[in-house]
Amino acid sequence: MVIVFEVLLVLTSLLLILLVLLHKGRGGGLSDMFGGGMSSGLGGSSVAERNLDRITIGAGVLWFVCVVGLGLLLRAGS
Repeated sequence: MVIVFEVLLVLTSLLLILLVLLHKGRGGGLSDMFGGGMSSGLGGSSVAERNLDRITIGAGVLWFVCVVGLGLLLRAGS
């Protein structure tokens, strides 16, 4: 069971990295400091951006459940 949680943790970690990198920059971060802040100021988020937000939150919750579950399994085993 520990191996299942470890594999799921690695997969959700990689998925979270990919999903966060897919998000559109909102400005004010490191990208602005290096000249990436030249985007247009179109307010509001598209349907795709909102769906990406929901998927990212779901993957984050799954990642958190994996971390807690793995911690409980490892603590119970020792």
